[in-house]
Amino acid sequence: MRRWLWLAVVGLLLGATACSGGGGSSASGKVELSYRIWDKNQMPAMQQIVDKFQASHPGISVTIQLTPSSEFWTKMQANVTAGDAPDVFWINGPHAQFYAANGALLPLSDSVKQGRIDLANYPESLVGLYSYQGTQYGIPKDFDTVGLWYNKKLFDAAGVKYPDDTWTWQTVKDAARKLTDASQGVYGIAAVLAGQENYYNTIAQAGGYVISPDGKSSGYDQPATIAGLQFWTDLIKDGVSPSLQSMTDTFPAQMFESGKVAMYYGGSWNAIEFANNDYTKSNADVAVLPKGEKRAVALHGLANVVSAKAKHPAEATQFAEFLGSKEAGDIQAQTGAVIPAFNATQDAWVKSMPQFHLQSYLDELSYAVPYPTSKNTDAWQQQESRVLGPAWTGDKDAATAARDMAALMNTALRKEG
Repeated sequence: MRRWLWLAVVGLLLGATACSGGGGSSASGKVELSYRIWDKNQMPAMQQIVDKFQASHPGISVTIQLTPSSEFWTKMQANVTAGDAPDVFWINGPHAQFYAANGALLPLSDSVKQGRIDLANYPESLVGLYSYQGTQYGIPKDFDTVGLWYNKKLFDAAGVKYPDDTWTWQTVKDAARKLTDASQGVYGIAAVLAGQENYYNTIAQAGGYVISPDGKSSGYDQPATIAGLQFWTDLIKDGVSPSLQSMTDTFPAQMFESGKVAMYYGGSWNAIEFANNDYTKSNADVAVLPKGEKRAVALHGLANVVSAKAKHPAEATQFAEFLGSKEAGDIQAQTGAVIPAFNATQDAWVKSMPQFHLQSYLDELSYAVPYPTSKNTDAWQQQESRVLGPAWTGDKDAATAARDMAALMNTALRKEG
């Protein structure tokens, strides 16, 4: 899971003092809107989008509020409580149902019904993340899937063929053994304790699920789900992955960037990082995820939402609609930072880093599964690393840790009502 997401989860729980949020009207008579985001790397693209919107809507002025990820949800919680949330803001899957269920978001179903937003323009699994009880609350902004990154230099040295769409779990295991060189401190793969990047994918590939389709029960105690977890714990047990402690001391992505890990399950957001690293920009590439019992990949991404307390809801909705347009998607794609959610804009992202086969991330869309969420995702998701961790260290087998997680998760889901 992205580091900012875990910080966001902590922020939502802790709360904070209120801060300035929504917009109003200026002395010139213009409607003033506030737009809160958390990624400084996307600030230039977001400002370009705002400038484009303002050019076609001269009566509206939009100010971007850049709030660091470590503070974002803390401030949002305080703003929502005080009734002064920003007019439009980013939201992610784990927080969407929580904010929608608590009346913090303006329904956007009219934008869909009146044809101003066509949900067919976005990946279906992403659209569903931002719908609650049949009402659409978020307009997809961007998305991410996960691919198999590999070190071409290490593969060549070991005489291992590069990954392609014929690879299976067994192919990964066989390759990892050949690529591991204990004398050089090189491991075949990094079996990271991470949901979105790792075990959410293999759970789905095994035919399991984290949360039931109706959102009422955990799937962690299901045999297929346990198999998806054990894929990773076996890699550590077999000595072809660094230990959990090693991967805690040094981020696994950094191990990959330094040539100490030959394979790494990385999100599409890793592409720009690897393109800017002197080692990986010439020695790495990416392929689709290997197949388990079937093909699957966890899909996540952000959406733009409108505050239920926006002082100018009509204008705020117009801005949110523009943020979900092809024009806005094209601007995002050119930066390479994210894959825009608008389907007709994603090729530009692929071409932004031609040294990598980024088409792999788009090829997975046909079998993408939604990122697992519930009404209060934080209540159970932030416990996953703690409860499942003993299976990664070898202190528990995967089945026992998974059943422990299922019990905790089911208790949390019952409290959601």
